[in-house]
Amino acid sequence: MHKEKKLIEIPLAGLEQGTHEFDFTCAPIDFKDLQLTEAGFTGMINVRAMVEKSEREARVTVETSATADFTCDICLSPASKALAGSYRIYYVFGEHPEAVQSAEEDYRIIESNATTLDISEDVRETLLLSIPMKVTCSDNPECRLYRSDDADEIADDEEATSWQESLGKLKNKYC
Repeated sequence: MHKEKKLIEIPLAGLEQGTHEFDFTCAPIDFKDLQLTEAGFTGMINVRAMVEKSEREARVTVETSATADFTCDICLSPASKALAGSYRIYYVFGEHPEAVQSAEEDYRIIESNATTLDISEDVRETLLLSIPMKVTCSDNPECRLYRSDDADEIADDEEATSWQESLGKLKNKYC
C-alpha cells in the first residue's frame, strides 16, 4: 500500500524531550486546495513550527507568514498584504482525560508510538484565518477615503469642483 507524503510533517521518532524548531517553505498550490489560491495566496508560504515535547504531550506552535493579493474594498485597486498567523495545538500521547475535558485549549490525541505529526491542515487553517475581513489600501492616491499626506498635497493642487467647494464651505460653517 502506497502512502502519499504529507506536505508539512514534524518527525517525532528520535525527537528528544525539550524545545525544537522546524522551518518549512511551500507554495499555495502544494496544499491542493482551491480555497487558498482563491483567497489570494500566490507567493511562497513560510511556516515555523516550535515543538515542545514532553513525556505525555507535544505542544506545537505554528507561525505562518505569506503574502496575498487582494483588491481594495473601497476603490477596487490591487492591494498586496503581508499576512501572519499563529496557532497552538496540544498533541497528547495515548489517552489523557484532563486534556480531553479542557475546552480552553485545542487537544488532539495521537498514538503513543506515532512517528510523525502532520500539521498541513493546521497550517492551511491558520493561513485562512489570517485573511483580513476588510482590505483597504492606505497609500494608494486613487483611493479617496484613505490617502497619504503626499496624496493630499496633490489633491490640494488640483482644481476643486463646485460640489467640493460647497462641502468645504459647509465644513467651515459647522466646524
